[in-house]
Amino acid sequence: MVESTGRRPTIYSVADRAGVSIATVSRVLRRPGEVRASTRDRVLAVVEELGYVPDGAARSLAVKSHEAHGLVLPELRGPYYADLLTGYEQGAAEGGASVVVLLTHGKDDVDLLVRRLAGRVDGMVLMGAVPVSSGTVAAVRAKLPVLVLADRHQVSVESFSTENVRSAEQLTRHLIDVHGRRSLRFVGSPEFADDVRERYAGFVAAHEAAGLAPAEPVPATFREDDGPRVASLLVEDGLGADGVVCANDELALSVMQRLLAAGVDVPGRISVTGWDDVMAARYVTPGLTTVSQPVRELGREVAVRMRALLEDRHSAPEQHVLPTRLVLRQSCGCA
Repeated sequence: MVESTGRRPTIYSVADRAGVSIATVSRVLRRPGEVRASTRDRVLAVVEELGYVPDGAARSLAVKSHEAHGLVLPELRGPYYADLLTGYEQGAAEGGASVVVLLTHGKDDVDLLVRRLAGRVDGMVLMGAVPVSSGTVAAVRAKLPVLVLADRHQVSVESFSTENVRSAEQLTRHLIDVHGRRSLRFVGSPEFADDVRERYAGFVAAHEAAGLAPAEPVPATFREDDGPRVASLLVEDGLGADGVVCANDELALSVMQRLLAAGVDVPGRISVTGWDDVMAARYVTPGLTTVSQPVRELGREVAVRMRALLEDRHSAPEQHVLPTRLVLRQSCGCA
């Protein structure tokens, strides 16, 4: 938001609108836990209303000293985020930039943390699974270039993702047409992120093409911790599934390990498939059928594009989709 004077909102305008000192505004932004709740809420409401983003140590874009990129991720657990960060850091380092990472899982006031980070970096990349408001995204975009990962709902923001629907449909049709599976379950929570939603859409499309009714998804996080619970549902609670399409490899490997430990024949009784093609998928027995996506390349391309945006902020937003590839191994029933 730009004030009626035509200027961007400042800490002074926030303090004036909230009826507090600039020191109080600064304290709310830096150490919100030290401020009385009613005051903190009033200041944050004004911050949101005005679209205020604090100024910080980022170098002036006018002199093109692009030193720091902000990368906002839910967490760094698992191989997906490690590969993504490795690729991004490589792309940023090629242009002499550093990367400031903000992890949001388990943290309160994510919008405030994102606004504070915007005062320290020259450009920002947001993962789609990060719980940040559209108002905060708009406020940060008024100050910095912003890119999003795995989230095409922010239509006015340039996005990067990997292809999901076609590959998920191809994988599911392979299970139906080649291995005769008729009671498949999708394991994952489509409401969690765009990429999971798209994978489930491909799962549904394959069923409809085969004249079958798709089952509702089995809710699960991306973490291996959920594997034992899902395996228990498959073995003990009578889901009646003859195959599972898991939203990622970490979950699929955990489910498969628990099924095998319980004496379930994989893939004889239940086919198990994943998504990502992490290194472990190649070396377990049976080998995990999955979809390979170029995560490290994705990270690098996002960083390269951010460097370009820092040179020219006025280029039109684009939607970038990198291809994925079905990888057939033994866990689906292939030899």
